[in-house]
Amino acid sequence: MPSLITEPLTSLFNMERDDRKRNKNIGKNFMCRLQCMFSHSSTPETRLTLEDTQQWSQSLERLLDSKYGLATFRTYLKSEFSDENIEFWLTCEEYKKIKSSFRMSSKAKKIYEQFVKAESPKEINIDYHTREEIKRNVKSPTIHCFDEAQRIVYGLMERDSYPRFLSHIYRILDRETKEAGMGMQELLTAPEQVQS
Repeated sequence: MPSLITEPLTSLFNMERDDRKRNKNIGKNFMCRLQCMFSHSSTPETRLTLEDTQQWSQSLERLLDSKYGLATFRTYLKSEFSDENIEFWLTCEEYKKIKSSFRMSSKAKKIYEQFVKAESPKEINIDYHTREEIKRNVKSPTIHCFDEAQRIVYGLMERDSYPRFLSHIYRILDRETKEAGMGMQELLTAPEQVQS
């Protein structure tokens, strides 16, 4: 992900967390920052739209298919110190694109060491049997080597992280649209009305 997207989002979530600690108007500050990040983009094609954000709430798959949705979700998970699942899932998606058996073998070992092995730096939450199966599969890896673990991790994100993300983001957006007496599209394009 380009740092132009993730760095402002990291800052956004950190500032929002700090505001919560200070009991400030979280929604107003969050919306202002969201507007600044996405509504002032140089071209209309790169701006976040109301339709984009509505797609995020339809499914985790739609969220991950959106450039801004994925960047926002990753940043949210980092702010919650729980980004290992999305990192593993994305790494597996890249792994599946590898054609060379040598590169596949090397990458499979790296994925195992980084995410699957017990006590690894970004250990994912999978059961013992899946972990052991991957340990065996890494010796002769295929593109399906991590499929079961990826399915488990996706399920965890779908049941846990994704609803928390939606609750966090959408409660703020919904509250602000109601308080401002305008629709979300107006809210995303009218920062001066929110700040007053």
